[in-house]
Amino acid sequence: MPDSSTACLKTPVAVGLTAPATSPASSASTYSRYVQRIRRRYAAQMPLLPAGAPVRATMQATLDALLTGGLETGAALRVLRQLVLERLVLLDCDGPGANQAPLHVVTRAMTELAELALDVAMRHSREALDAQHGAPQAPGGVPAQMWVVGMGKLGARELNVSSDIDLIYVYDHDGDTAGRPDGRGQISNHEYFARQVRAVFSLIGDATEHGFVFRVDLALRPNGNSGPAAVSLSALEEYFQAQGREWERFAWLKSRVVAPLECIQSGSARALRGPVLPFVFRRYLDYSVFDALRVLHRQIREHAAKRCAGHPERANDVKMSRGGIREIEFTVQLLQVVRGGQFPELRTRPTLDALQRVAHAGLMPQDTADAMARAYDFLRRVEHRIQYLDDQQTHVLPTRDDDLAWIAQTLGYGDCCAFLCDLDSHRELVAGEFDRLLGGQPKCNGKGCGKAGDRPVQQLDDLLDQLPPEWPAQFRSRLALWCQHPRILALREESRARLSRLVQRTAHWLLEGSVSEEAALRLIDWIEPLLRRESYLALLMERPSVHERLLRLLGAAKWPARYLMQHPGVIDELASDELMRERFDAATFSSDLQQRLAALRRTGEDDEETCLNLLRRAHHVEVFRTLARDVEGVLTVEQVADDLSALAEAILALTTDWCWRHLKNRHRDKPQFAIIAYGKLGGKELGYGSDLDIVFVYEDEDERAPEVYAAFVRKLINWLTLKTGEGDLYEIDTALRPNGNSGLLSTPFEAYANYQQQRGSNTAWTWEHQAMTRARFVLGSESLHQRFDEVRRAVITAPRDPLALRQEIEDMRQKVRGAHPIRGGKFDVKHSAGGMVDAEFAVQFLVLSESARHPELVDNVGNIALLLRAESAGLLPGGVGQDAASAYRELRRVQHVARLNEAPTQVMPPELQREREAIQKLWSTVFDA
Repeated sequence: MPDSSTACLKTPVAVGLTAPATSPASSASTYSRYVQRIRRRYAAQMPLLPAGAPVRATMQATLDALLTGGLETGAALRVLRQLVLERLVLLDCDGPGANQAPLHVVTRAMTELAELALDVAMRHSREALDAQHGAPQAPGGVPAQMWVVGMGKLGARELNVSSDIDLIYVYDHDGDTAGRPDGRGQISNHEYFARQVRAVFSLIGDATEHGFVFRVDLALRPNGNSGPAAVSLSALEEYFQAQGREWERFAWLKSRVVAPLECIQSGSARALRGPVLPFVFRRYLDYSVFDALRVLHRQIREHAAKRCAGHPERANDVKMSRGGIREIEFTVQLLQVVRGGQFPELRTRPTLDALQRVAHAGLMPQDTADAMARAYDFLRRVEHRIQYLDDQQTHVLPTRDDDLAWIAQTLGYGDCCAFLCDLDSHRELVAGEFDRLLGGQPKCNGKGCGKAGDRPVQQLDDLLDQLPPEWPAQFRSRLALWCQHPRILALREESRARLSRLVQRTAHWLLEGSVSEEAALRLIDWIEPLLRRESYLALLMERPSVHERLLRLLGAAKWPARYLMQHPGVIDELASDELMRERFDAATFSSDLQQRLAALRRTGEDDEETCLNLLRRAHHVEVFRTLARDVEGVLTVEQVADDLSALAEAILALTTDWCWRHLKNRHRDKPQFAIIAYGKLGGKELGYGSDLDIVFVYEDEDERAPEVYAAFVRKLINWLTLKTGEGDLYEIDTALRPNGNSGLLSTPFEAYANYQQQRGSNTAWTWEHQAMTRARFVLGSESLHQRFDEVRRAVITAPRDPLALRQEIEDMRQKVRGAHPIRGGKFDVKHSAGGMVDAEFAVQFLVLSESARHPELVDNVGNIALLLRAESAGLLPGGVGQDAASAYRELRRVQHVARLNEAPTQVMPPELQREREAIQKLWSTVFDA
């Protein structure tokens, strides 16, 4: 295939060649031989098209005028096309620079012309067929409908000026027509619609003295040219499930019902979404399409190479050649198909819109997307000028010097070489991005695609034969079991070969020492239950960097390995180069999920189950991102807790919002409702798998409020805790609400305030005030937020008897310790004397007893910061607060690491002796004084 970078040399253009000379009165559009023919033949009809860019309304008016003038429907449509194209050439080429018609004006006009023509043709043909056979009948006696599905550029509203239109005809119900009044002429709906397809083709596709309206291509229909002209909706769904091929998913990605207009306006055409959406967009990340697109692209390249054999000038094809329009479309469509199942906001048809969406989703750098968009605009405008010359369906640059010079001039270039250099630049950028995404397996760098032996293997048996005798016995034995594993044997041959190559790559890294045997064994544990989801094998083969990071993560600790087995789809996040440089951003997270929900609403998929799963997938992804940064040492324990706490708050806010919308008996648009967090969430110390200690309050005078908010909180807790196919979100603990588990799930705020502030006969206990030191307002209106802060401050700063408070807290500490006995002389980092609970209780005593005199202790800033503030306030001797704070931080780290490894949080002394002594000194200072 000739390289586009030498296009300027291959195209016979003289250096500095300019456009053919024209008279001052002439315009650039006059050069088009096609425009010359239109102006000669249809001069009398040209005034019928109103001034300005053609749109459907003006085209309909022109068509009506042509019909009124005596033309038959087919002839009128063909003349209308000639008038529209003449106008587009005029708008696109005659204006200088910025005054030229933007690309979307041209493509919209051609798309609306096709929609109008198809609508007219469907109505015209139906009237004739109904007169012969009666209307086609659906069950219940209502008329059956056939929809014209536009594919490709027609579906995406991107039609070019000499494009054919790719159509598929789908009808909603089988049955028979009603027949004529005389009882004759009855045929099956299938035969009726097949005849209508032929009639529509004749009306707009046949070449007559006025040309054609559009060339029509039906090759994309099920079973291609051997399939029926029209297919029923049920047959289409069956075809997708049993025979639909991967490349067809790319074709259906841009599908859209374009006619008849009445079916679009009535909404009946929406029934097509049912089978199409799950066929195009799979539930899981779908990297298996990479190979399918490679095969399709290779076939296109081979076809292009054959066309160019002996004709090197045909290499300058702005659509099919390297770096052409098709590669931009493939790049975008691949990213959409791979992720569109889980990220519905990526589901859009127009290429330029899709480019911005994939950039917003982080799948492509924004500057790359912008550059690709500029290339797409440039190449499409070049394509149109090629077609303006003679109305030929071609995308190849002309070889005539004057034609090429005219194209350059109408694009604003003074000579051809400047134009061709820009053309090459755009194509090289597109080709580079396409090759980066899909250009085949990366070259071996010594680790990314190495092999355990000297030859590639296709089966696991071959790999075992290549492994050296000193190979780790445990890993070898696990692979030997795989050779006869029923799931392995049930895989397609292609998938077994892919699995073998994955194991082979792992073996190479293991031999190099870059991964541990434990990581390799955990990889086997991870893959085994997922063998039926072949897309995961494809993902790891397509992304060696993901494979390598996955092994590193699996080898780091047990809990990440377990989490990955529960939520395997999250591993795609390892492909992001930005992963380790980012932190959780609540605003971006919430915005993305709201956009995702909006996309689901547009397609009517926003039912409760979909919302629940959407929240869960997003939550799992963010937990995994934090986990990956944690294991790689990018985040401290405190930062992990901050990010997990911020994630929980964002999930609570989104779930509250979405759940309220699904509440049947809601009495207002927005609830007057708040959530107060206690414990780990209140103190921003949330860990992996932590439950949420929360209390629900409301302030609503409506008489229905108690019943509504009670139902709402039950539904909200259900949304947060229910296990779906995507797992769950959080366990919810509401024991800290007024009156504990015997109290109401949702409490009026005034009752909550009275309970906490010892007003009335039913008041809070001291241990509830201890919990109040870590309470935090996490959701609700600003006015409620301010009132809560006032209540919390009043509770914490209330006058207390220090001796009585000390005794109550000591008694509570003994109860907690008694509930967590430690045996064998071990030190438990949380519950033993000198552990984390001692530090927490000491801080709570200081806050409750001293906040009135030292307001700096009121703020909920965490135990470490409060210990330092207490020392600065003179409430602790010099060094005691700092040492205890350092000890508490280290005990949190030890606990965190132990939980990641699913190991006990108990150690044998003298390990952590220094930390234990620091916290014991804090305890004795506070309670034994």
